[in-house]
This record gives sequence, structure tokens and C-alpha cells, in this order.
Amino acid sequence: MEVSYSAFYAWIKTTEDTDKKILKKQLETKAVQLFEENKKIYGSRRLSEALIKEDFQVGRYKAKQLMKKLGLKPRYPKRFKVTTDSNHNDAISPNLLNRKFDVTMPNKVWTLEGWLYVAVVIDLFSRQVVGWSIDDHMRTSLCVNALQMAFWRRKPEYYY
Repeated sequence: MEVSYSAFYAWIKTTEDTDKKILKKQLETKAVQLFEENKKIYGSRRLSEALIKEDFQVGRYKAKQLMKKLGLKPRYPKRFKVTTDSNHNDAISPNLLNRKFDVTMPNKVWTLEGWLYVAVVIDLFSRQVVGWSIDDHMRTSLCVNALQMAFWRRKPEYYY
């Protein structure tokens, strides 16, 4: 065939390299696919087990290297935290309001409406509150409404 030894061995090495590159690319594709299919929560152990089930011989540390190379960072779901303790000996407050919302005098009945956000505009000279706004969100409109109230109440000639 009149081929030098070095050319023959270089040719053998390139075919092995291309086969390895193809297998490596398939492995990376499958790893990303499995990671995405499982809501990005798989760590190296689960990923290696899933790849073994897909006939890729990958250990835990190889899976860890693969995840690092591909930038796959698992998101761990927050654990459920119990905040209510029904098993206690504390006194339970009676329901005095009993869904009667018609009140005849101020400061007799107060109810909790949930989270509220307050924006306040204070005059630095007099230290008085000149504008405020209350809402169930913390968007720009909350502050804008407080500023509009301050301008409406004080009607300044100039401002900075």
C-alpha cells in the first residue's frame, strides 16, 4: 500500500478520536436532555444512574465533571416548613366579630387585610407627612401616588 508507518498509526488514531468524539457528544446531549426532563433537580448521582439506564457507562464523578463542563447546576426544591402548630395548650381566642361587618363607632373593630405596603413623603423642614399611598403591591405606582398626593396637598412653587 506504500503508506508510512506514522501515517497508518495517525489514521488509526483519528478514527478512534472521531468515534470518541461522537460518543462524547451523544453523552453530553443525553445528559442535558435528562437534566431538563427532570426539572433541573438531578445531581451527579441521579444523573449517573439515569445515564446508566440509558446504556451510558458513567460513574458519579464523571457525571459531576460532565455537569460542570455543561454548566448544569441543580435547583434543590425548598423544603416545606410547617408554620402552624395545632397541638398546643394555649388559649384560643373567640370569634367576637362573627362576620358582622356593620360597625357604628370608630376604633371598635379592626380586621387584618393581609400584606399592605406604604409609601410616605415627608417634608424635611417640618418633618410632617405630606403624602402617602397604601396598596397591596410594591410597584412604581405606589410611590408616584404618594408624590402626587404631596403635590396636591402642598402645591409647592419649586422643587429639586
